[in-house]
Amino acid sequence: MEKLTQQEETAMLAIWKVGKGFVKDFLEAHSAPVPPYTTLASTIKNLEKKGFLESRKMGNVYEYTPIMEEAAYKQRFMNGFVKDYFENSYKELVSFFAKEKKISPAELKEIISMIEKGK
Repeated sequence: MEKLTQQEETAMLAIWKVGKGFVKDFLEAHSAPVPPYTTLASTIKNLEKKGFLESRKMGNVYEYTPIMEEAAYKQRFMNGFVKDYFENSYKELVSFFAKEKKISPAELKEIISMIEKGK
């Protein structure tokens, strides 16, 4: 599957929030700034072409259903992100955030506890 643009990713977040629905449903769930209907409809068609959605014609409109689950996309995105920017090392990722003071010692202890518990 192709990588999503920022616009496509924002649209997918609205789609995952709604689940199965129509463009108007996704517009209502879309975060600000909300794009025009035609822009979102075009983005949704692109997402269908990329294999993220499937559609079913109902009268003169299409109902869309996500094919890829949000968790699966996050996993794929994070794996690629860590590979591309952190030499495929989650340790390097955590070290980066620790050095940048974006993660506290208490949060690191909580992460270690989660790892030790297998969660």
